[in-house]
Amino acid sequence: MQPAKILVADDEQNLRRVLVALLKRDGHEVLQAASGLEAIERLADVDVVITDLRMPGADGMEVLRTASKTHPHVPVIMITAYGSVGQAVEAIKAGAFDYIEKPFEQDSIRTIVEKAIGQAAANRIAPRSALYPATEGDAKGRFGLVGHSTEMHSIFTVIERVADTPSTVLITGESGTGKELVAKALHEQSGRKNQPFIKINCAAIPKTLMESELFGYEKGAFTGATSSKPGRFELADCGTLFLDEIGEIPVEMQVKLLRAIQESEFERVGGIKTIKVDVRLITATNRDLELETQRGNFREDLFYRLNVVPLQIPPLRKRTGDIPLLATHIIKKFNERLKTTIGGITDDALAALEQHTWPGNIRELENVLERTILFCKHERIERGDLQLQLPPGANDAIPNLSRTTSSGAMAPLDLDDLDDETTSGELAGTSSGSLKDIVRAETSRVERELIVKALEETGGNVTQAARLLKISRKSLQMKMKELGLRDKDS
Repeated sequence: MQPAKILVADDEQNLRRVLVALLKRDGHEVLQAASGLEAIERLADVDVVITDLRMPGADGMEVLRTASKTHPHVPVIMITAYGSVGQAVEAIKAGAFDYIEKPFEQDSIRTIVEKAIGQAAANRIAPRSALYPATEGDAKGRFGLVGHSTEMHSIFTVIERVADTPSTVLITGESGTGKELVAKALHEQSGRKNQPFIKINCAAIPKTLMESELFGYEKGAFTGATSSKPGRFELADCGTLFLDEIGEIPVEMQVKLLRAIQESEFERVGGIKTIKVDVRLITATNRDLELETQRGNFREDLFYRLNVVPLQIPPLRKRTGDIPLLATHIIKKFNERLKTTIGGITDDALAALEQHTWPGNIRELENVLERTILFCKHERIERGDLQLQLPPGANDAIPNLSRTTSSGAMAPLDLDDLDDETTSGELAGTSSGSLKDIVRAETSRVERELIVKALEETGGNVTQAARLLKISRKSLQMKMKELGLRDKDS
């Protein structure tokens, strides 16, 4: 199991001690909170939260609501007493990751924590985007999605036409384009909007646990199954089930998923009773599932069942006209979160953002602007303030990095379009190394500069610097070692 930083919140000291000892034996760093208010104050410091459902003052539901709003990338696991499972199930429908029932088995805790750590890792790669406007007029767009480009209007049209239907939707697009936001918009524009929206990242669930995660299990079905537990299909009854990274579903599980979709029924692991549900299914992937079917990695019949309504989300480089709106909106959001007062962004800086190829899409734009806001020295973001991986003006210095589209327009090339032979040949007169080498060197330079600044601002306190940089302490230590910043002379 991958080590993580875990917060245990419970007003019972003995229970905290037991959980802390168990988690530390597994190599985790464990923080404690004796109340919900204390847990809320420590949300920014951890990867996973385990909280008692009932505590005086702020209870587990208040911890969950706060985490969902301010730290949505942190999975929250509920601890519930025997006989209160119904409340725990309601907590999952409200966004909790899972629950532990007292008295608990160590193997059961380890299994749930392992899944939560996998989800936390997936969330760090694909955090919830900050693209929900605070108010209806906060940014141009629809359904909580920012943008007014032709590509975005096409998405709005599909959402409008299919949201309030039972049809299955397959959302495709590169990582970081906002597929989960589109899934959420489809749910909230449907007649099921007041029912559960249950989501699961298939890539974060170990293959051996996939069946029990989707369909639940009965008491005694396997070691550690001390009580019956509903799966995600059951929890989503009358609502929407969103399966992210659907391409990661094991082939042996795909036939069971197909049956559940076609028949709207299934059996729990270890059970014989057939359970019928009314679930609207939305799936997403950054893979080419049609190609995966040809390779034998994905069932063709399941693909056609999922692909009733295909919805392709364009990468940011194909809708650069939305960047000014996105930048303005993201700056406002981070001003509120970081307690800063950046007044906007200059036209020159916007031009630099529009020239960037954005391989990480909107997620990368958010990260760039967050880093920029943290270290900006001006009232408005200027071109020189931008914390881009490629230095400001790099696109101007390398004029050959474009290609002609079918319409005759010039479009920026992705780094993946350039092989080593191309970069070493066509750019020979531009640089002593390939473009990939330039990007790698500039990335290291920018990372080093940001880490040094963060350490200077925190007086060398690694924990506070990690918090400022929005990464884990362990990640910062590894990066410092990689960049030679842990040496005394550095």
